[in-house]
Parts: sequence; C-alpha cells; structure tokens
Amino acid sequence: MIQRMLPSALFAGFAAGLLAALLQFVFVEKLILLAEEYETGARVHFAGATQTADGHDDDHAEMGADTSVATSQATDAAVEPAADGYEHGHEAGEEVSPLKRHGLTALFATLTYSGFALIVVAGFAAAEMIGHRPDLKAGLLWGLAGFASIQLAPAVGLEPELPGTMAAALESRQIWWVGTAIATAAGLALLAFGRSVPAWIGALVLLGLPHLVGAPEPEGFSGIAPPELASKFAASSLAVGLVAWLALGAIAARLWTGKQA
Repeated sequence: MIQRMLPSALFAGFAAGLLAALLQFVFVEKLILLAEEYETGARVHFAGATQTADGHDDDHAEMGADTSVATSQATDAAVEPAADGYEHGHEAGEEVSPLKRHGLTALFATLTYSGFALIVVAGFAAAEMIGHRPDLKAGLLWGLAGFASIQLAPAVGLEPELPGTMAAALESRQIWWVGTAIATAAGLALLAFGRSVPAWIGALVLLGLPHLVGAPEPEGFSGIAPPELASKFAASSLAVGLVAWLALGAIAARLWTGKQA
C-alpha cells in the first residue's frame, strides 16, 4: 500500500506545486512586490491628486504626498523584515534576486503540495476500503474538497494576507486556521460518505462551527497597502489555489488508478 501511495503523492504534489508556483509568478508575485513598496514607504496610499469641493484637481495634495514619500524614504534607515521574511528597501542594499526568490517559491510550493498530496492519497486508500475507487472525476472532487478545507473556508475569516495589511496575533490565527481546516475536511467527508441524517447534521455543524466562533481579528482595521490591492491579491491567491488543487486531485487519481491497473 505504501509503495502505491508514496510515488503517486510525491509526483502529484510536485506537479501541482510547480503549477502553483508558475501561476503565482504570473498573477500574484507582482502584487506582493507592489505591496512591499507600500510597506517600505517607496509608495504611499492616496499619493495621487485629490479633488477639491469645486471638482478641480488639487495639485498641492499631490505635491504634499510626494514630499511625504521623500521624507519616509529619507528617515526610514532601519528596514524591518517584510512579511515574506526578506528585507526590502533602498537603504538595506540587499535586494533578493528574482532567481533566488522564484527558486524558494517553487521549492516551498512543491514541498507544501507534496504534503497535501500525501493526505489526499491516504484518503484514496481509505475510500477504497469502503468500496469507493477514485477515478478522474472523484480526483477532481477530492481536489475541490482539499481547496475548500485548506484555503477557501479559512479565507472566509482570514483572507490571504498581503504585506502591509493589519492582522491579529499569529498564534491565534494559526489555531483558528488549523481548527477550521480540520472541521471543514471532516464535515465534507461526512457529507460525501455519510449515509444517515445524523451524519449530515454533524457535517453541517462542523462546517459552520468555526465561522460561528469567528476568526481572530485585529484591534483596528488599517494598513499601508491599498484595500483594492489587498482584495485583488486575495482573489488571485484563491484562484491559483483552486487550479493547483484540481490538478493535484486529478493527477493523484490518475496515478493511483493506473498503478492499481
């Protein structure tokens, strides 16, 4: 059994991770880099010209914003690490090369999705024991369930976090995220394999409980990055995750059934 599980999971996870990394390079990375410019002060939100009460552009507002950018850059000599763990800023002089950054992104993505694939393939093995042989359609459904459990359901309370945005304490967010992922996965499993009304009721309870409890929230809602950028980042991150999870489920199911044949 393990000889079937391990190769299928590793190959599917590696392929899905590479796909996720590629999609992130195209659709997400530019948003992160732009947000880091706001985080370091290279850009300032609402830095453009504003309109006065009579509807004309106020050039003084733009000049003031430009002055604030220059002041921020001049006084921000000590650059703190950004959300992705690297130091950014003109003063630091240690910009991470695109090759190194892309390489680390691909590495972490392949490792992460390989771990997810091990869980999915273990689910395939458990499903076979009760008479459910996974095919391509089932693999897509498993991928969709994994996306809902790991990314979509937690994002209802904790949206993908862009650098320069406010967030609650890390430990409390991690606890809620893990609890939500486990409860969602268990609820979806009961919906899929349950054969009684109590099982379906239990599934609905598990699916709704984390959101009734509520995700931890920051003390106030403010941030450096524009909210429009944060919303685009959240939508793009979830879209990339959906495609990668569907690919993971489909590839894992194809390899699993192929090895069995």
